[in-house]
Amino acid sequence: MAATGKPVNSAQRMVSSPLYITFYILLVLLGNLGNATVIGVVGESILWSQGVIRSADVILVNMAFSNLMVSLVRNSLLVVSDLGIEIFLNKGWCRFMMGVWVWLRSANVWSTFFLSAFHFQTLRRVAPPMVNLHGPRKLPKSLILCFFLIWSLNLLYSIPAFTFSKNGDENSTESLMLVSSTTRPLLGCVWDFPSTYSGLVFATSSMVIHESIPIFLMSITNVGSLLTLYSHGMTRSAAHKTQDAPIIIRIPAERRAAKVILALNILFIASWGTSIISVNYFNYNRGSSAEFLLVVARIGNITFIALSPIVLAVGHRRLRAFIKSLLSRVV
Repeated sequence: MAATGKPVNSAQRMVSSPLYITFYILLVLLGNLGNATVIGVVGESILWSQGVIRSADVILVNMAFSNLMVSLVRNSLLVVSDLGIEIFLNKGWCRFMMGVWVWLRSANVWSTFFLSAFHFQTLRRVAPPMVNLHGPRKLPKSLILCFFLIWSLNLLYSIPAFTFSKNGDENSTESLMLVSSTTRPLLGCVWDFPSTYSGLVFATSSMVIHESIPIFLMSITNVGSLLTLYSHGMTRSAAHKTQDAPIIIRIPAERRAAKVILALNILFIASWGTSIISVNYFNYNRGSSAEFLLVVARIGNITFIALSPIVLAVGHRRLRAFIKSLLSRVV
């Protein structure tokens, strides 16, 4: 899948411009620092809290961890490449890195969806969960199982990347792009499927499994959460006199959480959707705008990772308190 070099076009000039490089570096740094902050602050509350471990906080840490790993293992290396430092791996390391990129990116998608699905399921409970305040502090088995499935099934999905990839050189170009792995050759690694047909089959399955289905499910769970909140809100006044009151009293907090999760999902859909349109235009059309759309896809890939910690900070009490404390020290 290697080809000879092409004349520099406007999209390539844009990628090499100081303004683009500076903007991309800022987004990557924001993603690294922001997600590390989420892991540190929320993770500390999980470890040192005297009460029961909140499942929602653990899910937030898992999502932030997947964001951070994608940013460190993929986007930070893209910054190094943008700065003109070219590193080329051998075939074995290229296969390993391509597999890791696909694994982390795919797990990141489903970790984000899991947050939305968990909140939807929480709102649909008829009564508040039974909690033993004096019992052992441990995660529910169902939550551990979900984490295991997210990371293990996506590892299985990434097996083709460990096989159908190879090392190229400075003149190598991709003839196939996947949102879940790459929008340009990095470290000299490119796809190497046996045929164009098999490559397009894998790209199409990736588009359906890790791009279209998660976005559809996120939309469904968000609409379901909003409808459930609306239904609870309509009966809130009467619910204070019933045995179901405890779950209804938390409606204001749940509404705030729903708004944050909705904002996260809108940001994700906008970011991921931009990448889907751009990458699939490259794979199936190859028109005159293909190279420019790949640049747009690169920005789309990092936008959610960079901005999601800011959205979380708006709605999460501990993150808000930490940032206020940090700002007060600086000012």
